[in-house]
Amino acid sequence: MSGNYDVIVLGSGPGGYVAAIRCAQLGLKTAIVERENLGGICLNWGCIPTKALLRSAEILHYAQHASDYGLKIAGKIEADLDAVVKRSRGVAKQLSSGIAHLMKKNKITVHMGEGVLTGATTMTVKGENGEEKLAAKHIIVATGARARDLPFAKADGDKVWTYRTAMTPPEMPKKLLVIGSGAIGIEFASFYNDMGADVTVVEMLDRIVPVEDHDVSSFLEKSLTKQGMTIMTGAGVEDIKVSAKGVTATIKAKDGKIQTSEFTHCITAIGIMPNTENVGLEKLADMDRGFIQIDPYGRTKSKGLWAIGDCTPGPWLAHKASHEGVTAAEAIAQELGNKDVHPHPLNRDAIPGCTYCHPQIASVGMTEAKAKEAGHSVKVGTFPFIGNGKAIALGESEGFTKTVFDAKTGELLGAHMVGAEVTEMIQGYTIGKTLETTEAELMQTVFPHPTISESMHESVLGAYGKALHI
Repeated sequence: MSGNYDVIVLGSGPGGYVAAIRCAQLGLKTAIVERENLGGICLNWGCIPTKALLRSAEILHYAQHASDYGLKIAGKIEADLDAVVKRSRGVAKQLSSGIAHLMKKNKITVHMGEGVLTGATTMTVKGENGEEKLAAKHIIVATGARARDLPFAKADGDKVWTYRTAMTPPEMPKKLLVIGSGAIGIEFASFYNDMGADVTVVEMLDRIVPVEDHDVSSFLEKSLTKQGMTIMTGAGVEDIKVSAKGVTATIKAKDGKIQTSEFTHCITAIGIMPNTENVGLEKLADMDRGFIQIDPYGRTKSKGLWAIGDCTPGPWLAHKASHEGVTAAEAIAQELGNKDVHPHPLNRDAIPGCTYCHPQIASVGMTEAKAKEAGHSVKVGTFPFIGNGKAIALGESEGFTKTVFDAKTGELLGAHMVGAEVTEMIQGYTIGKTLETTEAELMQTVFPHPTISESMHESVLGAYGKALHI
């Protein structure tokens, strides 16, 4: 064997590189194997560069509405798509370089190449320098996932795009079809709409962002429609024909009627597929639709083999992957004799979700409907941003905060927000859930004034009939 380690991490996304760093911090001889770019999809083609694009669209939106703030901007305000994309790629490159620095700082050996398991604790890596054989006491699989293709329209990077092409578009779409309204679909729909494209979103389920609370979905649909988007829910794309001019989509509407529409481009955002084929997992781990089955600490059925992140069951979120990486690293260190670490399994009820469309949405815990389905008698409070002084001063009075409590115990079951900067505020509720907060502690918390976060306090008060500003 050319390399023997305590831990090898296969994949360097937000789960993999964090797992490797935590292993190294715990004194374990650690290596990481990456076939493409350090930082994985999140840093290079996902979370980070997407947010850079959306920030540019946000600035464009503010510039175009400068008069709302008593300002005058001389001349025509235009978006330079090439410059916007260049900035986004620069952000991604900077952070990817930062991961390389972190690997060096933590004395983690990086093997660039295609890793394939030959056993639970052995693998081969095929790279530019030929084939290496590696072994470790433990291996963590963090190979992530990729976009799912439509069965009748494979993404070609020309007219039919996945998120990767949508981040580095060969041209600006004039009329864009977005298939799927989860976080990825809605974020790109929001970006291209702000950039000037005519955007249509088709969602098979009865509402957009269907994992969110019904009130949030309804509010967001009205907002996006007001911004000029066409939203089709309860609808499906039956077929796509691609030509040099664009795509012709056959869409079955909610009423069952079939319509044919022309678009210059199409983005498919219908879910993900785990990168678990051709990795050597067939006899080493239990699989369900390609996802590796694990225990709460990341163990697979094979001793010494672990898995984290998007190649395991959802939710498929970068921060969930990072948390799993730390948990697995600490559990491994414990197995190797470190008595000072006490790994905690992931609490899936306290994983926040954020979507960076305009307006933003953020949530944690149960929706009102899910809480009732689970048998809870609930108390629900909603506070609109129009009643919040800071939101009005910012010109961002569109939105609300909603909290769901167990009526008997006061347990915070869920929180749901839509509006400006809610992705920065949801962590307050996430900490509350982690600390098993009840309505009493939240009511007694002093929120700073003036802030949009005061809407959080008011929504809690509202659940118990005590709201002060509505």
